[in-house]
Amino acid sequence: MIDKEMKIEDVLRRYPQAIPVFERFGIDCGQCQLSEYENLEQGAKVHGIDLAALLRELNESLAVNG
Repeated sequence: MIDKEMKIEDVLRRYPQAIPVFERFGIDCGQCQLSEYENLEQGAKVHGIDLAALLRELNESLAVNG
């Protein structure tokens, strides 16, 4: 399960099926060097994104794409 404390880069590396979710939310973290240091909560705040919605969709992507 993905949670708000996870580093963005870790999520991208462990769960490549989550990349389209980041893209839908307008987050291009694959190209951002801060993704190594920023957790999901910080990234959502910086991008003005609803953290709960982001986490819900990220976790749904894991369930659908295993």
